[in-house]
Amino acid sequence: MTAAPVRVVLADDQPLVRSGLRLVMADHPDLEVVGEAATGAEAVRLVRDTGPDVVVMDIRMPGMDGIEATRLITAAPTATRVLVLTTFDEDDYVYGALRAGASGFVVKDMALNDILAAIRVVAAGDALIAPAVTRRLIADFAGRPPLRSARDVEGIVTEREREVLTLIGRGRTNTEIAEDLFITVATAKSHVSRLLTKLGARDRVQLVITAYEAGLVTLPG
Repeated sequence: MTAAPVRVVLADDQPLVRSGLRLVMADHPDLEVVGEAATGAEAVRLVRDTGPDVVVMDIRMPGMDGIEATRLITAAPTATRVLVLTTFDEDDYVYGALRAGASGFVVKDMALNDILAAIRVVAAGDALIAPAVTRRLIADFAGRPPLRSARDVEGIVTEREREVLTLIGRGRTNTEIAEDLFITVATAKSHVSRLLTKLGARDRVQLVITAYEAGLVTLPG
């Protein structure tokens, strides 16, 4: 039995960006565009009307921007996830979108097929930040006063969970965490699941934020 396609809304005020993604996705039967929006308000309305799996969200749009739209979409009782399109000069916007609940970030000059792969990852319930964004984002964390201290985190999680959170902050996958800590992958997944619950994190991206804010991971010199 063939799985249902991932239903996608494209939100970008540039028609060329939307049409480019739509044309490429037309050749991939596992992806289906169910709507297009040129503003954040239109994206929120389309999510309400069509219930997509993923919104590919631009940040800078007229009227309601992508950050506010992301906040409204992720706060609603829906399974829709947000994949943000960003450019190199939007670090502050990226941080804001992370806080708003976005599950992933891709750079607009990435190959279209890589963006499609990111849509699939986010739709599957995982999260990602494009390598081109990661270091600049981490540098931004390093320059901000922490919102949550190491003591706050240690008061919530066990020592083993703290180790797992540190490795998540370093970008380790569940398999790599299992190898580093000499535990099974299933056990690593259980630790990640408990961390999500204890720390009130929506997904792995927000666990990365917590690891940096708490000082468990620092920017390499």
